Parts: sequence; structure tokens; C-alpha cells
Amino acid sequence: MGSSDAPGPASRLTYPEVGATRRWPLPSGYRHLRVRTRVGQGRAAFEAAGRAVMDWRMLRAVGVSIRAADPVATPGRPVVVGLGVGRLRLRAPCEVVWTVAEGPRTGFAYGTLPGHPERGEEAFVVELEPDGSVVLTVTAFSRSMSWFGRAAGPLVPLFQRAYARRCGRVLRRWAVG
Repeated sequence: MGSSDAPGPASRLTYPEVGATRRWPLPSGYRHLRVRTRVGQGRAAFEAAGRAVMDWRMLRAVGVSIRAADPVATPGRPVVVGLGVGRLRLRAPCEVVWTVAEGPRTGFAYGTLPGHPERGEEAFVVELEPDGSVVLTVTAFSRSMSWFGRAAGPLVPLFQRAYARRCGRVLRRWAVG
């Protein structure tokens, strides 16, 4: 496998900086997030954690519903992320904009589509460090596009950071090795 970028010509992504979660610094004009969490040790842990990220298990385990046509994150393909419960469930349409599965890195990023309450991109990448540590890095840039997101103001970055940390804690259950 390798890495792949793919918003095709028909992509309706709501921001121009497609793929920017691959590099640092992130684009200006957005809130930035970068949270690194150690989730395990060794190659077996890396491979297990990478699978759990790519096949949506990590996100489902943190309480996010995922509606995707593909069993794994696939560039250029839509996914609907759901937060909350029942009538209060917020549905956020996204598109997988890149994946990586080469060397010591496995993961993907998705970007926002029309109807998403935010505008931006979020990446989930598992890395096998030279010392054998397995680390999940959640990187995002976003800005609110909804009245409720703007009303939440300073609480949004706190929620995003807590969510990223929870992803790391949950991923540890697959990265035992």
C-alpha cells in the first residue's frame, strides 16, 4: 500500500486547503488542533491500531456513528459522521481526502462537505516511532459554520481536544502488543 490523495473533480469540499493536515503549520484563519497520544509499543500494536483507525472501529468506539459505503477509509469517498443521540444526533457529511499506509504511518483525513456544522479537515494517523512507541496523532483545522458552533465559542476547542484524547485512550484497546 502507499499513500493516496483524492478529492476528484466532482468534490464538494467546503474549504480550499484540501490535504493540509499532512503538513505543519496548518492554514491560518482556522482553529488548530494537534494531539499526540501514546497508545502502545511495537510492530504488532502499530498494525492493530492502524487497522482500528482505518476500518472506523476507533471512531465508533468513542461514540461516533459512521455511515460509510466502504469498510475502510477510502480517498474520494463520502462518510457521514454522527454525534449525539436520537433527534439530537448531529449528522456531519465528510469526504475522505487522503490516506497513508506506508512505512511507519497509517491513517486518513476527512474534510467537510456542505451540511457539516464546521469547515475544515481532521486527520487520524498512527505512527511507529523509532523507539517502538505507537502514537496516535489527531490533527485538525476548523472553523464554525453553524450558529450553534459560533454560540459555543471557546467550548468548541475544549471539546475537540477532549475528543482527540478519548480517541487515543480508546485506541489503546486494539494496540495491546
